[in-house]
Amino acid sequence: MRVAIAFGTRPEVIKIAPVYMALVNEGIETYLLATAQHREMMDMMLDVFGLKPDVDMNIMTAGQTPNTVASKVFSKMEEVLKKLHVDILMVQGDTTTAMSSAIAAFHMGIKVAHIEAGLRSGDLYDPFPEEMNRRVIGVVSQYSFAPTKGAKENLLKEGVEESRIFLTGNTVVDALLYIKDNHNLSALRKNLVEEDGYILVTLHRRENWGQKMRNILLGLKRFSQETGMKIVFPVHRNPRVREVVSEVLGDFENAILTEPVDYMVFLSLLEGCKFVLTDSGGIQEEAPSFGKFVVVARNTTERPELLESGFGVLAGTSKEGVYEALKKALGFRSADSRNPFGDGKASLRIAKIVKGESVDEFRG
Repeated sequence: MRVAIAFGTRPEVIKIAPVYMALVNEGIETYLLATAQHREMMDMMLDVFGLKPDVDMNIMTAGQTPNTVASKVFSKMEEVLKKLHVDILMVQGDTTTAMSSAIAAFHMGIKVAHIEAGLRSGDLYDPFPEEMNRRVIGVVSQYSFAPTKGAKENLLKEGVEESRIFLTGNTVVDALLYIKDNHNLSALRKNLVEEDGYILVTLHRRENWGQKMRNILLGLKRFSQETGMKIVFPVHRNPRVREVVSEVLGDFENAILTEPVDYMVFLSLLEGCKFVLTDSGGIQEEAPSFGKFVVVARNTTERPELLESGFGVLAGTSKEGVYEALKKALGFRSADSRNPFGDGKASLRIAKIVKGESVDEFRG
């Protein structure tokens, strides 16, 4: 059996790395196919896990759009898959790389396996284009690796046969537990920030660019001014993000603005923070393993388990909404750091399933 894993962004590398290692450990011939949709941040993450792509398509260009990314992936992926003669192509999540790769494999009669299948916000335009991407991948996948019971239920409601759905947990928990157990995160953190108990911030989503991001940051700034809490913010490299961050927080004395950090350093910052303000999906899954509350700067989330477990709140994107959500976060006290998204065994389950072995489902 031959398996290939397609990826192109930093979050994808985090979530496919433990799957790749599990597949190799189970004796499955496995290839890593990098599109490099996000060149620098993808490479940074590959270095963290010591991985090297077997194929690097190097498609990233300045000012790229989802359409330009998709067109390049379609044209290059077909050629690569023809040469490798793989039986299964794995994709992760909801990127344009994942959607385009899945369709390319489907067109060629290659089985598609979807890691992190079944997430839904219910709004086709939020997040954009991720909600559309993951729905499309769900249609063409023969293996749908659902991270939670809610994700499995979403797939069943859409008519996906139960025999194609496997409840595994989320592989991001595997990745962060591996790093947490093998590295001194506290020492890494002290290179950037001496004190603990700050607000960790990440913002980058396309639908939040412009005024929405400005509103989010103004609500954050007001909260920081009133409480005196420091802000630690690794700023995304996108110029449209940096412009707004610089405008609102550039000269704010409570804000520590840094370049993007590698995954180990980010986890060290997550470990030391009081709580998180983010529009990211992945951080919603990671924070509970550290007992951290998440203020989600979005109007929807495809990860309702965060809210149901009491580890997060939807803040929306208004100044007042973000400010009030941050006040709620300040009063959070964790009684249980068990992560509702995974138990650290998702990757092994996926490898066993691909081999045709039966496994126990993730219990949540």
